Amino acid sequence: MSEILKQISDCIEFGKINKAAPFPPQMKGQDGADELTRQALDEGVPAQDILSKALMIGMEKVGIKFRENKVFVPQVLMSAKAMSTAMVHLKPFFLSGAVKQKGTFIIGTVEGDLHDIGKNLVTMMLEGNGWEVIDLGTDVKAETFVAAMREHENAFVGLSALLTTTMASMEKITKVIRAEIPNAKIAVGGAPVTQEFCDKIGADAYSPDPQGLVEYLNSQVA
Repeated sequence: MSEILKQISDCIEFGKINKAAPFPPQMKGQDGADELTRQALDEGVPAQDILSKALMIGMEKVGIKFRENKVFVPQVLMSAKAMSTAMVHLKPFFLSGAVKQKGTFIIGTVEGDLHDIGKNLVTMMLEGNGWEVIDLGTDVKAETFVAAMREHENAFVGLSALLTTTMASMEKITKVIRAEIPNAKIAVGGAPVTQEFCDKIGADAYSPDPQGLVEYLNSQVA
């Protein structure tokens, strides 16, 4: 890995957004993901390399640390912010087709549930790993999921719930999606969700952490 790609990866891993950002303390005063991504593009580093050899590697390290309880939500959010800042510079290359995304993932918090922190973490981790994410927001009805899946053919779909009471909505939405789009790949997650519940409602995948979902999706397109 070239030095600048490693520097960008480190910025993502440790949440260094830009030179002005005081976090993390050990990188204070140094260029962040913003400046380094722009510099890399100016130096002719391919946008695809910045995504796959810097951003994705940094986000993967954060995801593994989060799974192992070595970092917590605030750190992940800082890393995601650094990643989003870098992605601003790469967006034109996505639009032009110069950067290939792995696939599309539709996500929403199910009907009756307004919690979005977990959903937002998943969204950030997936974008940092080269996925296009269609975020439907919170309190999402079955019909909205189905409409989005019809608009984005072959997309994977993720249902999020934080409340035990809205797990019933998750089950109902899964059944509606299955009836409308039988070959849909459905992932479920959230604090009260378990592998047993995933199996019971006929979903395809469950992970207790965002990195597990990233690994599942990557395995489906490898």
